[in-house]
Amino acid sequence: MATFGSFALLIALVLAAYNLLAGAVALRLLATGQRAFISPERLADTARRAGIAVFVAVVAAAFALVYSAFTNDFSITYITEHSNRALPGAYKFAVMWSGQEGSLLLWALMLAAYGFVLRLTHKMDVKLYAYAGTIMAAVQVFFLAILNFAASPFALLKGQIPEDGNGLNPLLQYPEMVIHPPMLYLGYVGFCVPFCFALGALMMRYPGEKWIRITRGWTMVAWLFLTCGIFLGMHWAYAVLGWGGYWGWDPVENASFMPWLTGTAFLHSVMMQEKKGMMKSWNVWLIFATFLLTMLGTLLTRAGLVSSVHAFAQSSIGMWFYIFMLATLCVCIFTYVLNRSHLQSDHHVESLVSRESSFLFNNLVLLVACFVILWGTLFPILSEYVVGNKVTVGAPFYNTVAIPIGLFLLALTGVGPLLAWRSTSLKSIRRNFVPPFIAFWAMVIVVLAAGDRPYHDGAWDSGQFYALVAFSTAISVLTAILSEFLRGGGVIRKQTGKNLFASILLLTRRNTRRYGGYIIHIGVVVIVIGLAGQAFNRNEEKELNLHDKIVVGPYTLECIGFSDDSNANYNSQFALFDVYKGGKKQFQMSPEKRVYQASQQPQTMVAIHSVPEWDLYVVYEGLNPGNGHPIVKAYLNPLVSWIWVGVLMIIGGTGIALFPSISPATASLRVPATRTVPTEHATDGGQR
Repeated sequence: MATFGSFALLIALVLAAYNLLAGAVALRLLATGQRAFISPERLADTARRAGIAVFVAVVAAAFALVYSAFTNDFSITYITEHSNRALPGAYKFAVMWSGQEGSLLLWALMLAAYGFVLRLTHKMDVKLYAYAGTIMAAVQVFFLAILNFAASPFALLKGQIPEDGNGLNPLLQYPEMVIHPPMLYLGYVGFCVPFCFALGALMMRYPGEKWIRITRGWTMVAWLFLTCGIFLGMHWAYAVLGWGGYWGWDPVENASFMPWLTGTAFLHSVMMQEKKGMMKSWNVWLIFATFLLTMLGTLLTRAGLVSSVHAFAQSSIGMWFYIFMLATLCVCIFTYVLNRSHLQSDHHVESLVSRESSFLFNNLVLLVACFVILWGTLFPILSEYVVGNKVTVGAPFYNTVAIPIGLFLLALTGVGPLLAWRSTSLKSIRRNFVPPFIAFWAMVIVVLAAGDRPYHDGAWDSGQFYALVAFSTAISVLTAILSEFLRGGGVIRKQTGKNLFASILLLTRRNTRRYGGYIIHIGVVVIVIGLAGQAFNRNEEKELNLHDKIVVGPYTLECIGFSDDSNANYNSQFALFDVYKGGKKQFQMSPEKRVYQASQQPQTMVAIHSVPEWDLYVVYEGLNPGNGHPIVKAYLNPLVSWIWVGVLMIIGGTGIALFPSISPATASLRVPATRTVPTEHATDGGQR
């Protein structure tokens, strides 16, 4: 299969190169009106077909690698280093992205899949799709060239073929790791599509905002996949690494978060271009930056530039990425300078108290957050270059800067929908802002009355202070968003005579993009509430013998046994606890410690009991080498489950936003109107 896989990658590179060259020539001939031995239209179509064939070739190469893992073909170096005979079948798939070469093949596979769909749907706008497909072919050539000449996953092992491989990294032997990397890659690679459309539209000076509407679905899907990938990674870190947290500002975590920030800014900003013809340059550069940040994230992970549990070993492919990113940046700058007159705004911000200004502030704050994270991530690299040694930037730096920025963004989430376009009157401000203002201070009073006071013993607890602000702001934003649903639903109720719940459903169906976006914002609010609970985490660590107890929060854990087990893949030790609350036994927990046979690497399997108020999180840390006593650490982590609930709401809201709206006329055919209201009110409730 090594020969077959290598040949498939070579064919894919040839096809992608033809797609790039033939597509570029065809577009040049169409632009100049020149004729050649073959018509430009026919040449462009052959280029498109070659791009479709790239997908087939890359799928063949991916199949060859996975098949080699399942058949234990240890003649291939990559399979020897990342698989073994006892590896469970589900994790044989994870072998593909467990190492540098395979992960690059996954990148190429995802890119080929997106390109396949793009080229099949070319009839929506043949010329624009031809530009986008040609630019995508250039990206494909880059990755396929690396796979063929610098990091082949099918390189043969030199010397004697071993009986068994080194095994999959224990950190990847967890169910979520079968889906987390593909999700993350679908997000990373997905942003290549709007990048190609944006660059192509700028090259051809594409009139209007049609390219924005074409790419909206692509961008939302990529953003959703990246969101799911990030939070799956958080949940994996929480359940596997055993340190009690889910986000440590690790460089590779940051690398996925930065394009999410700029992609989020782009999704908000394009609405300004669609509705008002504004922020055209913003939108172009936001998507350019998002694509370049996905490349930077891929570079950080694969070139060994940073120390991370997620990163691969140091590699020589970094230079390939440096050259590609520099070339891409130069092309973007050149195209922008050449065609910047095409991006002049049709309107300008007329008032600071308007929805236009809220979008602008949203962009600025998201970019500031991205820059802060980028600076902290690259600082060790820059410090080593300047002073000769790496100066690591830790979580305190990020928390000090990022938390206030995040809270300000959260406030903007609630303020934006309450503002009118162009300018907001004082009367409107009083009407719309009073309920959120009351909700904010009511929550402050509730939190303080509950005894969680950020000022005690003559000093401020910054974590609890920020938590207080986060809880209060979240409730305020939630009040603002729900009031939008209630206001619009009330108008629909008057029109149709339906109950309020049915009216809100109809309101959402009439403008899925807007109200789906509000549901996404509610999901973000719920996540912030979950994150704020971290300020009240508690933990206890203790050496335990049989029937010893450890107390954390309202729970008492009694050790009732220690045991071990083994199978072909790993040996394990685990502890068994009876958990009591209020003197009554509630349930049992069994944290585990594994050592994998092939690699002899340890792995923590955390026991978690989750309820809406908190998670009880128990880690078996192994035996004390001094006296042989087992060591157990127990955490009480408030509100963590709210994070995962918020993610589900984001997924649901994005699905609604992607679903086509029904027009009020269509809706009226389904629901007979029993009462009419003035047109301006109906428009306000259903079409904003």
